[in-house]
Formats: sequence, structure tokens, C-alpha cells
Amino acid sequence: MKDGKIFTEEKKYEEKVVLIRRISKKIPGGNYVTFSALVVVGDKKGQVGIGLGKALEVPPAIQKALSTAKKHMVKIPIRNNTLLHEVKLKYKSSRILLKPAPEGTGLKVGSVTRTILNLGGVNNASGKIFGSRNQIVNAYAVIEALKKFKNLNK
Repeated sequence: MKDGKIFTEEKKYEEKVVLIRRISKKIPGGNYVTFSALVVVGDKKGQVGIGLGKALEVPPAIQKALSTAKKHMVKIPIRNNTLLHEVKLKYKSSRILLKPAPEGTGLKVGSVTRTILNLGGVNNASGKIFGSRNQIVNAYAVIEALKKFKNLNK
């Protein structure tokens, strides 16, 4: 509070819509159509989050996903623009492997993993996802893998 005014500091996040799905359900009066959106939010400085929002139209679904993603942010420990160590993880039907890479390699990962790591501030990494092609499950698997990193900077 300065001179009677309250300052609210809002962090600037980059956001990217990864997936929009149209869901149609049969009901007695016809079809019931809804939309789901998967959004990734990050500050490119080590924080990233994903959110899934569902609504009757696309823009409200994206807004719900954005608010969910901002609430569930994960801190990524980064050293030399890469990950600290190798992580293997099984989450539901997908198995994920994330490894650090030397400077200049870039992100050698596919699907939603590239978006999540890019918005999280990781510039060099390699990885592979086995077992599932479902982007929603793979996104949650990447977030769970990022939670497993040990912070060696303490």
C-alpha cells in the first residue's frame, strides 16, 4: 500500500491452447454437444500448469481451463536451460521418459511435452512417451514427471 493505493502485482503468463474436443452425447431430444479444452500456462522461468475445461461453447471452456491451469502450477528446477536429471514414470496408460540434453540440442520431445517444457522455460531436453496417444493423459503424465524432479539447488 503506497499513498493510499493498493497495488496488485499480477504475474504475466504465456498461454497456449493445446487441444479442443467436441463431445456429442445422444439424448432423447437429439444431440447434446459440449466442448473441452486443454490449455498450458507458463512463465518461461520455471513454472508451468495445465488445465482442462468443459463448457457448452469453446470460449468458456478455454477460460475454465485457464483458471484451472493457473491454480495448479508446478515449479520446474532448471539448470543450464535443461532438466536436472532423468525421470521415468508410469501414469495411467502412458509411460514417460524425460532426460536432460546438452546446450544447443533443443527440445527433442513430441506432442504436448514440447509445449509444456517450452512454456516452463526448458530449452534443451529429450524424451519419449510410450503407450498412449491421448494428449490429455500425456499432458498429465508430463506434469507428474515434472513433480518428481529433485531440487538440488537447496
